[in-house]
Amino acid sequence: MDVKTLCLGVLTAQDLTGYDIKRTCEEVFRHFFVAGFGSIYPALAELQRDGLVSVTSVEQKKRPDKKVYRITDAGRRALEAELVATAPRHKVRSEFLALMYFAHLMPPERVDAVLGEMIESFENKLVEDLAVFDGPSAPAELTPGQQFALGYGRTVLAAALAYCKRQRPQLARRLRGEADEPQPGDQPLQVANDPGPRPATLAGE
Repeated sequence: MDVKTLCLGVLTAQDLTGYDIKRTCEEVFRHFFVAGFGSIYPALAELQRDGLVSVTSVEQKKRPDKKVYRITDAGRRALEAELVATAPRHKVRSEFLALMYFAHLMPPERVDAVLGEMIESFENKLVEDLAVFDGPSAPAELTPGQQFALGYGRTVLAAALAYCKRQRPQLARRLRGEADEPQPGDQPLQVANDPGPRPATLAGE
């Protein structure tokens, strides 16, 4: 799915300015889709050129007119066709996992610092990035698909956070070459099939 399709989808809810579309993408989609100003405005220009969105200039006092985008009937048809045709790919590009793959080539202190940064990042994403769905600006009612996407994001982040916390002490000992004797609370390092304990049910699941 490209940014043009994402913009069309956002505009099905209401007419928005380019800035509002960007803010929606940052608040709602940033745990699974990255779209910034550099890609949104060229996408909107192309959508307008193709007749998939229309633009209205709204006058503002002491400020330049703002452009408000509206999806057209042709845009809705194009969006529906794209949603039907898009394959459900799930891509992951993680500098974190690349670093951890080569953990044996780094000082143990660096590896532990990397894990600490990611644990903090996962915690912040769970508390801050997805909090928009629980705050006063949250949509009045999420669609079933929106609930699924939110629940999926929270479940994946919670599982990643729990895994990093569980494995951090044992990994540190192994990288330091210390005897790999189980310690209270340790769980064996897993290569695969380690879902860990299921996190408690979260809002949006």
